[in-house]
Amino acid sequence: MDEGLWVYLAASPLSWLSVTLFVWIVSLRIASALPANPLVNPVLLSVATIACLLSVFHIRYQTYFAGAQFIHFLLGPATVALGIPLYEKLHLVRANLIPMVVALFVGSLTAVTSTIYLGRFFGFDQTVIASLAPKSVTAAVAMAISSGLHGDPALTAAVVIMAGITGAVVVTPLMNAMKICDFSARGFAVGLASHGIGTARAYSVDPVAGLFSGLAMGLNALVTSLIVHLFL
Repeated sequence: MDEGLWVYLAASPLSWLSVTLFVWIVSLRIASALPANPLVNPVLLSVATIACLLSVFHIRYQTYFAGAQFIHFLLGPATVALGIPLYEKLHLVRANLIPMVVALFVGSLTAVTSTIYLGRFFGFDQTVIASLAPKSVTAAVAMAISSGLHGDPALTAAVVIMAGITGAVVVTPLMNAMKICDFSARGFAVGLASHGIGTARAYSVDPVAGLFSGLAMGLNALVTSLIVHLFL
């Protein structure tokens, strides 16, 4: 184990890490018991439960994060691990390469520009707009983009989570209503709009959907980081 990481684990209070893991396990079991209900999303349940606990016991978020930030550290390795199913299903990616590229640029451009122009229409200041613009990108990248644009990374993180949960909740009924049955298209769409949380939902529905969702999440992080600087 990395020496710096070991120093952190040895020095930091891990009570909130334990609470977070316990809440997540319980949320997973509830979601497994009701797999057909998109509202019973483990991420949504976990976030709501932790938020309630912090509110009831008057715990500052900074205090919570000091104990639970090891989970934040694991976002990086978890994202890299998405490359394994991509390698195993590379033939599917090649077969859908052109529609993926078109969807990627159209989706990324729409997500960024709609947020910016709606923010300006409603009179938001530049800091808020910069914080909202990367909302469809995975949290670590979105916070870095926001910081580079002089936004508020904490606000960005909150909006990213909201976007992810919303996408994870609505993706299945929305795709069913639109009669989109191709799991590669369904997965790519949710990964493009709802990053890691949507990808987790996609994997729970179908492995192919999860593969394309993870691919969209990674590519969107790259494209959005370039596009957003053209408009802000």
